[in-house]
Amino acid sequence: MKKSKVYGTISTERAGFEKCLGKEDVVENYTVFDWIVQNAVAFWLLVIVVLLVFELLTLGLTTIWFAFGGLIAMAIAAADGPFALQFGAFAVISLLAMVLVRNVALERFNQNRARTNVDSVLGQKAIVTQKINNLKSEGQVVLNGMEWTARSASDSEIEEGTVVVVKRVSGVKLIVEKEG
Repeated sequence: MKKSKVYGTISTERAGFEKCLGKEDVVENYTVFDWIVQNAVAFWLLVIVVLLVFELLTLGLTTIWFAFGGLIAMAIAAADGPFALQFGAFAVISLLAMVLVRNVALERFNQNRARTNVDSVLGQKAIVTQKINNLKSEGQVVLNGMEWTARSASDSEIEEGTVVVVKRVSGVKLIVEKEG
C-alpha cells in the first residue's frame, strides 16, 4: 500500500493506474470532508456567498455575522491553517459578532423605521372621555383625534377629563395610567 498525501492509502495497482492518468494522489475513499480540507478557501467562499444571499433575502441581521466568521476562517485557510482552527474561529467570531454587534447594528439601522400604529401610540398622552373602570370593563380615551377603548394599568379608576399616558396596547385597547 502506498501512503497518499490526501489522508489515506491506495493500493499499488491503483496508484500505478492513477499515476498513468496524472492523478497520483487520488484516494479511493475520498470524502466530502477531504474535499473541504483540500479546498478550504473555496469552501469558506461558498459558505460566505450562501450566507450573504440568505441575509439579503431575510434582512434580519442574523446570517451576516456568520458570513463575517466565514471571512476570518477563509483567511486562516488561505494561510494554510488547520481546518479545526478555521472552524473554531468561524464559530467563535460569528457568535461574538452576533452577540456584541447585532443589537447596536439593529438600533442604528432601525432609527428611521416608520413606526406602526401600535408602536406610535406608546408613551403618548390621551384624554379620558369616559371614566375608566376595569371592573365594569368601561373606559374610553381620545388620542390624536381617534377614540380608543382604554383600561387602567393599575386597576384604579380614572375620571373623565384626566390626562393619561399610554403604557401598552392589548388587542384594540390602550392600557393607560395617569400622567405624572
